[in-house]
Amino acid sequence: MTDQLTFDDPRTRFPKIDPPKRQIQDEPGLQSEMKPTPDMGEATYRGTGRLTGRKALVTGGDSGIGGATAIAFAREGADVAIVHLPQEQPDADHVLEQIRAAGRRGVSIPGDLTDAAFCRELVATANRELGGLDALAIVAGKQITSTDLTELPDEQFVETYEVNVFSAFRIVQAAVPLLPPGSTIVLTASLETYQASPERIDYASTKAAINNLGKGMAQQLAEKGVRVNVVAPGPTWTALQVSGGIPKEEIADYGSDTPLGRAAQPAEMAPAYVFFSSPESSFVVGATLAVNGGTPTP
Repeated sequence: MTDQLTFDDPRTRFPKIDPPKRQIQDEPGLQSEMKPTPDMGEATYRGTGRLTGRKALVTGGDSGIGGATAIAFAREGADVAIVHLPQEQPDADHVLEQIRAAGRRGVSIPGDLTDAAFCRELVATANRELGGLDALAIVAGKQITSTDLTELPDEQFVETYEVNVFSAFRIVQAAVPLLPPGSTIVLTASLETYQASPERIDYASTKAAINNLGKGMAQQLAEKGVRVNVVAPGPTWTALQVSGGIPKEEIADYGSDTPLGRAAQPAEMAPAYVFFSSPESSFVVGATLAVNGGTPTP
């Protein structure tokens, strides 16, 4: 039987975002309170056993791209530990329900990625709770708009690097001694790796750093049989957007400037993480996959 999704028009497979203009939340924001609620593939993602038996750790796995990735990993046969802030527990519980409904083990690890000790402890926790670790998806990120360089707080600049770059390094560093050959690591860059937004210079610069970090890690870890790759999402409807990630006046038209004319849903990002984490991509090392709705990248 032919899969109908094969023939869906990508311009209309998911609707354009048309949220209330004044939809604003305090950081970090809850996906469950967004309108419309981002689609993480709960009703559509169908696994085919590509990650059967894997033990995966997903940061930012409570919602958005991380949540969609955690759900996809579970439906592909992986046990999954998700990392999130304590205040994001309501969203995390929803993802855990999806993981467990897929018949896989789901573990919640709440904490603050700006804490270096926590970054290392979470790896030990995931390894213990899952009975091993062989896949990392580093998705969590901080993104706050600041339109005036002279008013960008030093604390925000530092914290954005702590969450986006330093935590990725610390988690991978702690995990490497535990990862057997055949393990995978997927980092998360952004379209802003290539096209920096002037109102997000801290965020955009971290994403360029992550892309470069992934290239260096890939070369070091390939000799251990561990593959590292990077996903670079384009505009995607997540809690980042309604909690200060973009100017509030842009929320209603978010993503409309892409060639497809709309923002992505988190469900459209998850397959990239599945591909990089599956044996199908066994000869793909140090690659960056741009999932951006057609916006040109170098």
